[in-house]
Amino acid sequence: MTFAADDKARLALEVEFLKALVRVPSDNPPGDCAPHAEVAGRLLEELGFTVERHPVPEPFVKTYGMKSVVNLVVRERFGTGGPVVALNAHGDVVPPGEGWTFDPYGAEEKGGAIYGRGAAVSKSDFATYAFALLALKEQPEGLNGTVELHFTYDEEAGGFVGPKWLIEQDLTKPDLAISAGFSYAVVIAHNGALHLEIVVRGKQAHAAMPETGADALEAANAILTAIYAERARLYGITSATPGIGSPKITVGLISGGINTNVVPDRIVMRVDRRLTPEEDGVNVEAELTARIEQAVAGWPGIEIECRRIILAEPLRTLPGTEKLVETIQKHAAEVLGAVPPATAVPLYTDARHYTAAGIPTVLYGAGPRSILEANAHAADEHVRISDLAAATRVIEATLRDLLKA
Repeated sequence: MTFAADDKARLALEVEFLKALVRVPSDNPPGDCAPHAEVAGRLLEELGFTVERHPVPEPFVKTYGMKSVVNLVVRERFGTGGPVVALNAHGDVVPPGEGWTFDPYGAEEKGGAIYGRGAAVSKSDFATYAFALLALKEQPEGLNGTVELHFTYDEEAGGFVGPKWLIEQDLTKPDLAISAGFSYAVVIAHNGALHLEIVVRGKQAHAAMPETGADALEAANAILTAIYAERARLYGITSATPGIGSPKITVGLISGGINTNVVPDRIVMRVDRRLTPEEDGVNVEAELTARIEQAVAGWPGIEIECRRIILAEPLRTLPGTEKLVETIQKHAAEVLGAVPPATAVPLYTDARHYTAAGIPTVLYGAGPRSILEANAHAADEHVRISDLAAATRVIEATLRDLLKA
């Protein structure tokens, strides 16, 4: 891809914008994201945008295990009517973890890529969407409608005080939405997730006389056996939505016990159950809870508590989505030289809150062909500058089509 001199100058400005966002930590957990929102808001204002700052009240934030959230909204109106199109990206990121060869917050540039936590998921789309909108603002001829930037901060905690909060507080009512994604596919559906915490309570006893207690770990083992049998059963199911595959279940965390020589009286497990678009999360939760309780039914001295942590319903394809897909595909073909497929992915995002509100939504933004290629949620996460430039051009052209007077 080649650029005119003006394009190169604009891209250099966009790259510096992204680097500035990557350099400010916004790990979730712990989810203290207001400082990043302040930096992002200032950078947007320096580009000439009017930025609305919407702090979420502390009780709501703490409910979802976070410390501070300030959602940013930019609204640019063109003409006197037309559709409202929302562009949503999240600024919270998973903690860096180990194995990095780059500074996770250094925003280092090497080999045509920017490295750092959030460079791909999804601070890159703060840049993609802001600079696409900036291009519209500078050349507004022939446009009729409104573009909103929704920059939110709780995707890693479920999006409940991000997009969902903005919609429920009547701060936005878009007709269409585009949410953070990658450049080589238009995502029209994704799976959901149910997170359960299972607490197994028994009775402690001396290890020399285990029969005098009620072994919570032995009961937990029976529950694990039931869960892994369920995993095997789920492998035999294939979603009718291409790209989703089968439902999945994983036990990701286990804790408990008192000491080596004590029968454990309490074991806690966290379970992740991925939902296909055809499944109903509430029904899945009821069925899984019943399986867990049945695994230890009648065990003397054992009590079970199943508590929902997160229920994220899948992103489902709504009528009207085809307009977004066709428009993005047309312009992506012009920019990338190939038509990105409309597909589904086996993960979940906060974009689902838009479809839950009846708003046709797709995922499209800056990035490579796969999460693995970008090292998203892994060490040395990065985004190629060429993909950032391409996605910005595609989004700009898509918005011009959607807002044609």
